[in-house]
Amino acid sequence: MKDYLRKHPEVRTIRVAASDLNGQPRGKRIPARFADKAVKDGTRFPFSILNLDIWGEDIDDSPLVFELGDQDGVLKPTERGFLPMPWLEAPTALLPIWMFRENGTPYEGDPRHALRAVVERYKAKGLTPVVAVELEFFLIDDSGKTLQVPSSPRSGKRRKAAETMSIRALDAFDTFFTDLYDACEAMDIPADTSTSETGLGQFEVNLMHADDALRAADDAWLFKMLVKGLARRHGFAASFMAKPYAEYSGSGLHTHFSVIDKDGDNIFDSGGPKGTAALRHAVAGCLNAMHDCALIFAPHQNSYERLVPDRHAPTTICWGYENRTAAIRIPAGNPAARRIEHRVAGADVNPYLMLAAILGAALDGIERAEEPPSPVSGNAYAIENLAQIPSTWEAAIEAFEGSTVVPRILHPELIRNFVQTKRQELHYIAELSEAERVELYLDTV
Repeated sequence: MKDYLRKHPEVRTIRVAASDLNGQPRGKRIPARFADKAVKDGTRFPFSILNLDIWGEDIDDSPLVFELGDQDGVLKPTERGFLPMPWLEAPTALLPIWMFRENGTPYEGDPRHALRAVVERYKAKGLTPVVAVELEFFLIDDSGKTLQVPSSPRSGKRRKAAETMSIRALDAFDTFFTDLYDACEAMDIPADTSTSETGLGQFEVNLMHADDALRAADDAWLFKMLVKGLARRHGFAASFMAKPYAEYSGSGLHTHFSVIDKDGDNIFDSGGPKGTAALRHAVAGCLNAMHDCALIFAPHQNSYERLVPDRHAPTTICWGYENRTAAIRIPAGNPAARRIEHRVAGADVNPYLMLAAILGAALDGIERAEEPPSPVSGNAYAIENLAQIPSTWEAAIEAFEGSTVVPRILHPELIRNFVQTKRQELHYIAELSEAERVELYLDTV
């Protein structure tokens, strides 16, 4: 890690940052000449910093603040090391960190440690999840009273409607996407295909699969930070808000995953299109946890405006082969690449919590050898008697807090902290107008 700064003497300052429960980067700015201390000894800030609400305020009834005296945790560098921050004007390096207790044990309220714990459960069984994510986002001109698509730097014109999978729409923002891919290369984020989507000014970028779920979550977290920062350099906003426009579909963060054994074989591959018993068990686990984990997949008030029928986001708890109206899709293709696509999460999620919930639920199903209901065919929105994903934030909080499934996936301290965070946000957001809510979420999530 120290070699990075020696090779980049132009870097004058660094940022050390960890993800809080909302996926917000929290940390410090440090002069580069003092960076060695942050690498060697770590840095310190209170445990409560990872348990702030969406505004960055303390949780009123959190025991982390007054009951425990607002004690410090020790934050150490992750395996990622230093990364450039191409969205800033001055040469700057980012050092991702995560939180430990004074005795060196992981802090259970850190979302990255929540994912680590799930991955270690896989590892104990000789298994490794292979994960890829697809992130949707909107480019937005928020300089006026109403949100609109930015003017194209090439033509000066604004799009009047969605242009799904349009090369013209991509080319209209070619300078932004060229800079984005260059920045991803510099940050070692495996950005692959990009497409224009069904919303006004909406795009999707796929990140390549990784056999390290922590790295996949890092990539998604860093990518969101990069896209938002780089868009501002180009004179507009980029937002991973779930639903900035009522009349258009919202933004999702779809997750594809398979599981390989110690010999490197995909345990979902049956040699045919249907997959193995292990695939069915993993699907069952994901379905069984879906209702109670909705708060992770849809963590904000605006998230539930995306989860409506016929708007390209699932509302029913079901699965199917090659069916994008289902919450769980089994894509076609080479049997060796047989995988599960989990389609519930919005782009506004914390990637660490999202992957912990998905992979933890899948492993729970595998361990219990659970069988899913029959796969659906046709329009899942129109099928009667299917269980529903919670349609309101309040219902999702209640389901998460009272769940018997979630404690099999996440540590009790993280569950408590997340519930307290969401209850505080629910209370205060109820007092905001719709315009104030949009302004809040546009830049934060």
